[in-house]
Formats: sequence, C-alpha cells, structure tokens
Amino acid sequence: MFAAYVTVTIVGAVFNGAAAVTYLIGHEYPKSQADMKGLPRKWVPVLGALLAAGTLGLLAGFAVPLLGTLAAAGLVLYFIGAITAHVRVGSRDVVGGIAFLATAVAALVLGLAHRGPW
Repeated sequence: MFAAYVTVTIVGAVFNGAAAVTYLIGHEYPKSQADMKGLPRKWVPVLGALLAAGTLGLLAGFAVPLLGTLAAAGLVLYFIGAITAHVRVGSRDVVGGIAFLATAVAALVLGLAHRGPW
C-alpha cells in the first residue's frame, strides 16, 4: 500500500506541477482554454497557483498527512470543476482532465487508506 501511495502521489505532483508551470509562465494553451470556456484570462495565473498549491500540498503530505489529504481533495474539486467547464461549453476534450482527476482521486484514496485522514 505504501509503495502505491508514494508512486501515485509523486506522479500526481509531477502532472500538476507541470500544468502549474504551464499556467504560470503564460503559455498560450491555458489562455486558449480559458477563452474557449469563457473565463477571463486574468484567472489563468490563479488557476496555475491553485495547481501549484495542490502540487506542494501533495508533497508536503509525506511529512504532514493532513496537508496531503486536503491537497488531494482540493485537486479532486479543481478537476471536477475543469471537466464541468469543458462539458458546459460543449467541449469533448475531457480525457486529460479525467486523467488528472483519476490521479487526484487515487492519491486521496491511497493516502486515506495508508495513513487515515490525519
């Protein structure tokens, strides 16, 4: 159980960290996604900061389990919102969001199974 928890958490941190960097450096892809969903472009850095906080929280969860639990739960909510935003505008491009969501759910479930909520 421990190996699965560590592996999924690190994979989730890498995925979300890479996405956060993409959002925070001003790459065109997040901007075009915001435009497609009808979100103001000024939200892109905020969304990147949320991804970065989730990444750091997942990693901090190794030392402070509650932070890992909260970060994983926050990422689950983030990606439910992202998938909902895609579906709302009729976009079928949700495979990436589902992969990120699955990773966040797995990190949450394995973290809770390994160490409990605290």
